[in-house]
Amino acid sequence: MPRPRLEVADVFRQFGAAYRETHALTGGQQRVMRAIERCRTAALGGHLERCDRCGHERPAYNSCANRHCPKCQALARAQWLEARRAELLETAYFHVVFTVPEAIAALALQNTARVYAILFHATAETLRTIAADPNHLGAELGFLAALHTWGQTLLHHPHIHCVVPGGGLAPDGQRWIPCRPGFFLPVRVLSRLFRRRFLERLEAAFARGQLHFAGALEPLQDPSAFAAYLAPLRQAEWVVYAKPPFGGPAQVLEYLGRYTHRVAIANQRLLAIDGEQVRFRYKDYRDHDRQKTMALDADEFIRRFLLHVLPGGFHRIRHYGFLGNRFRVVKLARCRELLGMPAPLEVPPTARPRDYRDVYEALTGVSLRVCPVCQHGQMVRVATLPREPRAPPGGGSR
Repeated sequence: MPRPRLEVADVFRQFGAAYRETHALTGGQQRVMRAIERCRTAALGGHLERCDRCGHERPAYNSCANRHCPKCQALARAQWLEARRAELLETAYFHVVFTVPEAIAALALQNTARVYAILFHATAETLRTIAADPNHLGAELGFLAALHTWGQTLLHHPHIHCVVPGGGLAPDGQRWIPCRPGFFLPVRVLSRLFRRRFLERLEAAFARGQLHFAGALEPLQDPSAFAAYLAPLRQAEWVVYAKPPFGGPAQVLEYLGRYTHRVAIANQRLLAIDGEQVRFRYKDYRDHDRQKTMALDADEFIRRFLLHVLPGGFHRIRHYGFLGNRFRVVKLARCRELLGMPAPLEVPPTARPRDYRDVYEALTGVSLRVCPVCQHGQMVRVATLPREPRAPPGGGSR
């Protein structure tokens, strides 16, 4: 795949220094900006490759490996998908999205780790509780949940995508209980319980002094003001959306590949830097998914991108139920047995490719070794390119 003509890194390199001078950033946001600016450049070092046939040379610089970087997701995505492939069951899969109201999103901007954790907990509790109810399914679910915090125009829009097999284990573990064809769980019931569980956890966090408020939200430090802020949310309809079921395991993998390792905006959506504005494509879901163009001042583009930097160590992809880490191997084996599926083939460690280029080709089918000029030779590493010395804090030389 050809490299995009314009990248988020280009925006940061051109406008990032001035932005850092005029805006108060968290340590995490500063690290993300610098990692993206340096990614796959001489600053990180790498190696020189030469075609063994035509002699074409190219530098291959190291990646920053930052999870917010648009360039660093392909290999991580491919490896993660390969692990998920072995966990797929021969059953229908559903896609359920849980979204919080704008008033909650505003709280999350000032309490990211706490509110995002509550969002995960409320989502998981809702799905597992309704599925376990004999009036609905009466089974233990297993599902994957992925946090997204952005919309198409980079505004803050926290929501969780869940990929759920259409059925689950009976309480005694002796049967696989399938969903009704084409139907997962009642969305309205999910929405009401999600709202209640989320607000209960949010109130508990407030009572323990775990929420912090600044700026326009500072008055919410007062318990009565906080209660008044939440009151309308108890009556509002919270959006839980169950999409049509996937066609099969192959569709599930395709979806996961597009959604799980996304960052706020892909480089392919960037169109141009015009003066001090950044133009990019977006899909307008309110206008029949039409592709449109938006132009933002560079400062505003950077501000919106940095809204989506997650707290250090925060896991944005989580597994629950029979896919939870603790019992996954045993319970998945039981699910396969009940569904009449063969056990997955084990690949001996000695048979697994070790070089990242071999891993990438094995998982994606795209070769990083074939010469891009003659298309016949192999690119061979001929020299090491050392890292450039880091400039001292402040950017000047001493």
